[in-house]
Amino acid sequence: MLKIGDIEMKNQVVLAPMAGVCNPAFRLIAKDFGAGLVCAEMVSDKAILNKNERSLSMLYVDEREKPLSLQIFGGEKETLVEAAKFVDKHTNADIIDINMGCPVPKITKCDAGAKWLLDPNKIYEMVAATVEAVDKPVTVKMRIGWDADHIFAVENARAVERAGGSAVAVHGRTRVQMYEGKADWSIIKEVKQAVNIPVIGNGDVTTPQEARRMLDEIGVDGVMIGRAALGNPWMLYQTVQYLETGKLLEPPAPREKIDVCMTHLDRLIDLKGEHVAVREMRKHAAWYLKGMSGNGRIRDKINSFETREDVATTLYTYVEELEENVAKEVSAV
Repeated sequence: MLKIGDIEMKNQVVLAPMAGVCNPAFRLIAKDFGAGLVCAEMVSDKAILNKNERSLSMLYVDEREKPLSLQIFGGEKETLVEAAKFVDKHTNADIIDINMGCPVPKITKCDAGAKWLLDPNKIYEMVAATVEAVDKPVTVKMRIGWDADHIFAVENARAVERAGGSAVAVHGRTRVQMYEGKADWSIIKEVKQAVNIPVIGNGDVTTPQEARRMLDEIGVDGVMIGRAALGNPWMLYQTVQYLETGKLLEPPAPREKIDVCMTHLDRLIDLKGEHVAVREMRKHAAWYLKGMSGNGRIRDKINSFETREDVATTLYTYVEELEENVAKEVSAV
């Protein structure tokens, strides 16, 4: 089983820390669907220290989510360490994760995120200082490298281990790749063979079978699932069940998907209020509809959603039409 520091997970399936997505509403859905560990979206170290209201709200952890990892980012040792100390003393998170993988320019320009990948010495210094300052386990999420010419994944992971880091999650793409191209699992395997701390593999795990293959062939201690769980938390549950039993579960019926979509929305409303939640839910609703027959015309309506009633009426009317069509097809046979 996956164990990070003294925190033991019930399985090896980890929800990735996706920016703009992994708030408590979505994380609770992931936990409902069996994720052994959920990771919160990254929060700026400086925003924490400046007591930015929105950023501090992102540090909220519902007890039902635990075990949970809160992720911070920054490019300077002093502010990163102070932010980690704040998370350590003032939140009920179980793990503090440092982001070394975010590829977006506004983050890397601040010497944060994936910019760390170019300097193993900085990684050692920053992680060591953080580990010394906090009581919670410290982990790192990184990419394999900056670009094809600067892949220092093994050196960087060894630096994390030497510094006292409790685990490392490795996304099999470089910063330059962003989210395109194919994840290179062979380098994740090199990392696993080079360190003794737990290694969590990330990248192109879109089916339970791929999760099994990553565990078996790469030898990782855990599998991190990100984009494949958007609008599809069943991917998490199916993966947990497949890893435990070897059985592939049936995909959910359209009504089941919409029921969970509405639960997600209701939790968002509790968290942020209806006005903000409905707008934020537009992208999630589109993800929940993915793969459903004739969803194009419904997706066109999503951006006009203003109230919970708009969402419910539109989505359930659509589901009823789908069910009627299926019934007609069955009766025709």
